Amino acid sequence: MTAVHAFDVLGDPVRRRILELLADSELTSGAVTAVIREEFGISQPAVSQHLKVLRDANFATVRPDGARRLYAVNPEPLRDVDAWLDRFRRFWTPHLLALETELARGKRERRRRNPED
Repeated sequence: MTAVHAFDVLGDPVRRRILELLADSELTSGAVTAVIREEFGISQPAVSQHLKVLRDANFATVRPDGARRLYAVNPEPLRDVDAWLDRFRRFWTPHLLALETELARGKRERRRRNPED
């Protein structure tokens, strides 16, 4: 899968949320559906379709566990996206480093003014 196609898959907020859930732990399709229905108000068949897209695009794996189906993140396509993004990091990395420096400077200044905190 190309990184551009990966962004087509990841462009949907429901699919991104599903991946966030699966990044924390392997979950049953029922558990994923419960959270997504609560947060997005979509039907169980719609959630199943999003899971299918993630599976077909290789972002999620599924394994049977008795009558249940357990979903997990497949990290490989995310590594491909990360590698594609690598050429663009130079645009934001210096800004993030500068922000980190400023935050540390502000924290030191607050400690200097309020040593008991």
